[in-house]
Amino acid sequence: MSENFLALLALLPILIIFVLMAGMRWPATRAMPLAFVFTLLLVLFIWEMPVVWIAAASINGLVIALKILLIVFGALTLLFTMRESGAIGAINRGFTSISPDRRIQAIIITWLFGSFIEGAAGFGTPAALTAPLLLSLGFPALAAVMVALIANSTAVSFGAVGTPTLIGVGTSLNLPYIEQDLLAAGLSYAEFIRLTGFWTAMLHVLPGLLVPLIMVAMMTGFFGERKSFAEGLKIWPYAIFAGMCFVVPYLIVARFLGPEFPSIIGGLVGMLVLIPATQAGFLVPEKSWDFAPASKWEPNWSGNIKMDSQTDPAGISLLKAWLPYALIGLLLIVTRVHFFPFGGWLQSVKLEVENVFATDVYLDFDPLYNPGVFPFILVALLCIPLFGMKTSQVKLAWSEAFERIKGPAVALFFAVPMVRLMMQSGSNPHELPGMLIAMAQFMAGLASETWPVFSPFVGALGSFMAGSNAVSNMLFSLFQYSVAEQTEMSRLLIVSLQNMGGAIGNMLGVHNIIAACATVGLVGVEGILLKRNLIPVIILGLLAGLLAMIILHLTSISLF
Repeated sequence: MSENFLALLALLPILIIFVLMAGMRWPATRAMPLAFVFTLLLVLFIWEMPVVWIAAASINGLVIALKILLIVFGALTLLFTMRESGAIGAINRGFTSISPDRRIQAIIITWLFGSFIEGAAGFGTPAALTAPLLLSLGFPALAAVMVALIANSTAVSFGAVGTPTLIGVGTSLNLPYIEQDLLAAGLSYAEFIRLTGFWTAMLHVLPGLLVPLIMVAMMTGFFGERKSFAEGLKIWPYAIFAGMCFVVPYLIVARFLGPEFPSIIGGLVGMLVLIPATQAGFLVPEKSWDFAPASKWEPNWSGNIKMDSQTDPAGISLLKAWLPYALIGLLLIVTRVHFFPFGGWLQSVKLEVENVFATDVYLDFDPLYNPGVFPFILVALLCIPLFGMKTSQVKLAWSEAFERIKGPAVALFFAVPMVRLMMQSGSNPHELPGMLIAMAQFMAGLASETWPVFSPFVGALGSFMAGSNAVSNMLFSLFQYSVAEQTEMSRLLIVSLQNMGGAIGNMLGVHNIIAACATVGLVGVEGILLKRNLIPVIILGLLAGLLAMIILHLTSISLF
């Protein structure tokens, strides 16, 4: 069997997902099971992977999916608890008083507050939270979803306490031959993952500076009364400053604290700097910008949810409303920074299985260290007495979290095992290259030295398919690593491009678009959002790819 034909077969599961979800608009709950079955048939009959390896890889995928779902469930439980208590409404009230300019409101809420939420929760939560906030301020529903999705990009590589980097990349490359390569280069695997986080942040810096500007330009261009992109670009000094407020602390934290905290601390520090600066009038344009009256809006701009922006949410103070998020940030830091003992205490409760079915597959699960349990669910429980919540409010919040987790559970319980099968398919009696390796060898021959320009878009494709940077990294990190090997480029930089591309592709994630639309009552506009959000994805991906090309070919920086 030729290598090119093998690569084509390996690509088929990905093509199936693309056709079903993008072309036929199937939900992931239907597309992923079919893609898993097709992958299973390939590894069984083409790669002739032993049944014990298939079983071990599938179980490994289920365990990883469970870890992700626990984070998602904890994040949703906290979100709905905060909503039912009135705390989200109080936070909304605080944002309203900062500035009447819709461009500024969009930047503060989606770029900084949304990035903070991404760092703490991830998995589409920011767009699902910030879009309703914008709707309650008087934004058209479609505009609210578009800007919320675009803004939820730079922070995503370190979302949910670093899950895309630590679990997405970390579990995908944790293979014996890679560890041997690293040891030969004088690196431990843990240090390689930390460096991947730092270089991911480096590649995000220039694109990240431009995200707020691109976002408001698209908002005024598509939803302004005059449909003028220039009205958004006029705010460029403020928008660039807003970009700096996030990416500077974000990069510093990625360098010195690791992948868990860049988005959390970047978003928090950014708000602490930008909000007072805005209130003081720093770089704020003299003339505020607003949408046309609602009577002039196009029919598909509005959803079926009407929100009263004047509602006073139970009289909760702004300080009290922010307290749960402040507590989350504190607990995450003290349990993830290594010079505190608390993380070790949480990790002492751990389930481990080595050599599953006499293979090299290793399973581990430390429930208390999972951020879905500690601190998300813990803080959600603390919110009950803090806000004096009624039993009916608590029941509603938890029942909605359980309801919302069903769809992602079905998708992930098939998507992640599928990825693990593709990764482990190299364990076959005929010594055929694994599916991802086969694709890498084929692509390396096509792209050669220009691969860094294409690399981010592979990550974006993964997020488009799976709705998750973490899953994109699981699917393509080994592929990207192998392309770097084949083309003799920096494996560290190429894997970082994958991580960066998966983050910007988050704004195209079908799951994310559907979830965000649902929060503002929009139906049938997913195609519009996909087409429009493709514009910033192309711009940001090309910037990162060209920056990587400069680092590789025009500087003396030497990277593994």
